Amino acid sequence: MKSVLITFDQAHYVRIIELLDKLSCRGFSYFEQMRGRGSKTGEPHYAVIMAFHGSAIITVVEDSKVEPLLEKLHQMDEATPQLGLRAFVWNIEQAI
Repeated sequence: MKSVLITFDQAHYVRIIELLDKLSCRGFSYFEQMRGRGSKTGEPHYAVIMAFHGSAIITVVEDSKVEPLLEKLHQMDEATPQLGLRAFVWNIEQAI
């Protein structure tokens, strides 16, 4: 099992939920408001009043679903790079 953390502009929300449904990634947690700064590009997004509305979703999926998920997320990011979308993957050692 792998954990995938997806950080994104809220404009991506519906498409990401549809993608998770399509890949049968049922369980996830959604963080509606995130603040931060990209490690390589982009402007910091700290203030609540800015136009950027960062969010995050974390999900735990079977290993076989990670690559298809990352591929589609990468395509979304390439289509609208100004919005920003990142995904990070961790191994899950145990789950109860």
